[in-house]
Amino acid sequence: MKRKLFFILIAIHTLTFSQVKNQKIAIKEASFTTQLKSRLEILNQNTPFYITYNPVLEQLIKTYLGGRQKTITELMTKADYYFPLIENQLLKYNLPPQMKYLAVIESALQPLAKSKVGATGLWQFTSSTGKIFDLKMNSYIDERSDPLKSTEAACLYLLKLYNIFNDWDLVLAAYNFGPGNLTKAIKRSGGFNSYKKVKPYLPLETRNTITTFYAMMYLFEYSKEHEIYPNVTTSNFYGSDTINVKNELNLKQISAVLNTDITTLKQLNPQYRLGIIPFVEGANYTLRLPSNLKSDFIANADSIYSFAKRDNDSRKTLLPKYFESENLIKYTVKKGDNLGSIAKKFGVNITNIKHFNHLKDSKLSIGQHLNIALKNFETTSKTEFATKGENNIYKVKNGDTLWGIAKKYPNISLKQLKEWNHITDGKQLKPGTKLKLYKS
Repeated sequence: MKRKLFFILIAIHTLTFSQVKNQKIAIKEASFTTQLKSRLEILNQNTPFYITYNPVLEQLIKTYLGGRQKTITELMTKADYYFPLIENQLLKYNLPPQMKYLAVIESALQPLAKSKVGATGLWQFTSSTGKIFDLKMNSYIDERSDPLKSTEAACLYLLKLYNIFNDWDLVLAAYNFGPGNLTKAIKRSGGFNSYKKVKPYLPLETRNTITTFYAMMYLFEYSKEHEIYPNVTTSNFYGSDTINVKNELNLKQISAVLNTDITTLKQLNPQYRLGIIPFVEGANYTLRLPSNLKSDFIANADSIYSFAKRDNDSRKTLLPKYFESENLIKYTVKKGDNLGSIAKKFGVNITNIKHFNHLKDSKLSIGQHLNIALKNFETTSKTEFATKGENNIYKVKNGDTLWGIAKKYPNISLKQLKEWNHITDGKQLKPGTKLKLYKS
């Protein structure tokens, strides 16, 4: 009897402890929800956005506050670098300062971010939209990755969208869904011109994007209350300055002469696809340096340009010829594609496909969009071809074709290349094979 009573008391105690624990969790949850509703209402009153509490938004915020606090810390660290630039441009065009969070959710504040459909940069411009706002795209430069120029273009685009829809939440929807598609959704809603009324007629992706925008705004605005802080950094975009370039320069050359970190130079100049600042008559290309290095560059300019010239003249690797973006075509990756097969299809090389698409490895996914530079076989090398009888050797690389190799040299035909190297079947071409080249 005593033994039975003992187990009953243990069971009651366990049940009571469990109930108390669950009750505490419920109280904590209710307290968080109440506090969240209050804070969201403050944001709603102090911004031009329609921000109201809903369970989906709460769950997303909790997800970040739970296992993804490190992500917010990293984003806040990048924000310390880019937000001064973005805020200055938003102020210039009299746009809501909270629009800076759009860059956070679009690209995670990565200038080289690229989507599967080819949208690029902090603001994820497609090439067609980038051209509308005068962002240059050529074989050496992609200004969609230029933090300053792309942010100014984004401001102009946001202003244009607001002039159409007259509602900042709808501007967010149009930025994601496209103004034409949003106009159709507004018509389906009965012509209402407010996000609250149009929301049911928008695709889930667009609704989720706007919810993420609200969540990111909350997490940044109330980061201190949740004890989330950026990592300590001593630099931001305005801790740098620009210099007009008078001749072709490679960031590695600048790094060597000024004894500065190449990573810093790439971070400050992400718009240069190959890490090379080209010199083109009539164009104005600039180098961005940490402010403390500007005077060093000016003082050593002659040495830098002389070193660059010697280095360029001794270059063995052929560089792509400068050409505008109309010579770039879009290719959608299909099942069975790889970089080698795509390179063969267009007679280009794998390295340049990687450069033009900011690919760190050879992984591709079906539906991914790639920029293919049809004329990247033309080169800027000043090397003269040897006269017939004097060997000029070309080493075959992975993905090369005879047609592609012949096209690299304006004075050589496919027929000549075959004759000089006794080739009867182009399929026999293997990486590492050495081919003789002659001037015709």
